[in-house]
Amino acid sequence: MISYNSCRNRHCPKCQGSAQAAWLAAREQELLEVPYCHVVFTLPAAFGPLALQNPRVVYTLLFQSVAETLQTIARDPKHLGAEIGFLGVLHTWGQTLHHHPHIHCLVPAGGLTVDGTAWVPCPKRFFLPVRVLSRLFRRLFLSALRQAAAQERLSMQGQCQRWASPPVWQQFLTSMQRMDWVVYAKPPLAGPQQVLRYLARYTHRVAITNRRLLTLQDGQVTFRWKDYQRGNRQRVMTLDAVEFLRRFLLHVLPRGFKRMRHYGLFANGVRTVKLPLCRRVLAQATHDDGHVTSPTAMAPPVAPLRPQSEACPACQVGRMQAQESWFPQRAARDLSRPLLVCDTS
Repeated sequence: MISYNSCRNRHCPKCQGSAQAAWLAAREQELLEVPYCHVVFTLPAAFGPLALQNPRVVYTLLFQSVAETLQTIARDPKHLGAEIGFLGVLHTWGQTLHHHPHIHCLVPAGGLTVDGTAWVPCPKRFFLPVRVLSRLFRRLFLSALRQAAAQERLSMQGQCQRWASPPVWQQFLTSMQRMDWVVYAKPPLAGPQQVLRYLARYTHRVAITNRRLLTLQDGQVTFRWKDYQRGNRQRVMTLDAVEFLRRFLLHVLPRGFKRMRHYGLFANGVRTVKLPLCRRVLAQATHDDGHVTSPTAMAPPVAPLRPQSEACPACQVGRMQAQESWFPQRAARDLSRPLLVCDTS
């Protein structure tokens, strides 16, 4: 069996296996004993050329609009009236490798009250109304896009040159305002273990995995794809190798761009405080209802003491972790020590 050297690229299907396992092990400590919801926000296909020409700007605006949409609707007393936390993962592909930007959000089915004294569960059959989410998401993204264009942060070349004229640009945005944007929400998932398996399918996934590749023959690539519009039927597609590479490279993100982000209760700046508070509130609610609660659920996990040298000198909360060591001179590699890998996902 041939085992290739690790290229450490986050778009490589082979190299993401170990990074995914390490990431999931770390996230296991952050799971709450509640059902989880899966919400997907999709960017309309008409924005494809703009996103490909301005990926860092457009994808950042997409993340910001999704985060503000979920948190705003969740805080509204008409819907949930609570502070939520969630993980957002950017995917830019469909099953046939066409450009299809969307964000998967994994959200606990509920949130903390404003004063942090109680847990507010969401309805059993849905998380938040998707029509309300869709309209606010559309308004926020278009408003942010207008501002980015006014600040000349968008490049209008190639296929986007038709929008260089302000009247045409405004007409295009108005037409997008009249469309229904797609927001999809699945019913809540059952338990933490199911959530972890679900996470593994989305966090470190790349545009196409090795198991979907069937043959490379006569300059053509054949691969499997799932037809969602016809009952998830498995189909086979054959593309010219150059076209296959073109489609794959559509999904290579800008260097350093983070495609997995945490918000609300899970944000890096507050998770060490908010997550133990959530566990205490959830344990108290379970205890008051008369149900049996395990000792691990009753008491929040105690974080290990960190050496003072590892604390961030700016915020004194974050933990500084070595990612790579640089040596002044060339030396033989010590194979007994594990390789340090920097995963910018």
